[in-house]
Amino acid sequence: MKHKEHLSIVLDTNVLLVSISEYSKYHWIYRCITEKRIDLYISNEILSEYEEIIGAKLSPETAVGVIRTLMELENVHPTIIYFKFNLIVNDPDDNKFVDCAFSSNCDYLVSNDKHFDLLKTIDFPQLNVINLDKFREIMEEYFN
Repeated sequence: MKHKEHLSIVLDTNVLLVSISEYSKYHWIYRCITEKRIDLYISNEILSEYEEIIGAKLSPETAVGVIRTLMELENVHPTIIYFKFNLIVNDPDDNKFVDCAFSSNCDYLVSNDKHFDLLKTIDFPQLNVINLDKFREIMEEYFN
């Protein structure tokens, strides 16, 4: 089966956070981004949250470095959000990821957050929300 060159994703902040350290078992996802094997879609709101959370959990220097790296990669695509669906009422902050995934028409929204499970029960917008382990399986199949 022929497929497009790269899978396109939106990453929840916590997924990016746990993938940054080279000592993390999830570092493979950060490498996939920096090695340009996947397309990452972001919005200004997502980028701001990445910087805030990485700065608080790791260090402000790490946050600046990660943001700079992301902004320099041609496989990281800033996305303008035209629709705000406000689907996730239990954690409204998560809506920025839903809106970006919809606006970018990406293949997957990758998150381990249970708030996104709600999206499996609605017909529109149709989004593929998967956790990190499932995404790894997909990536292994995709590149074999």
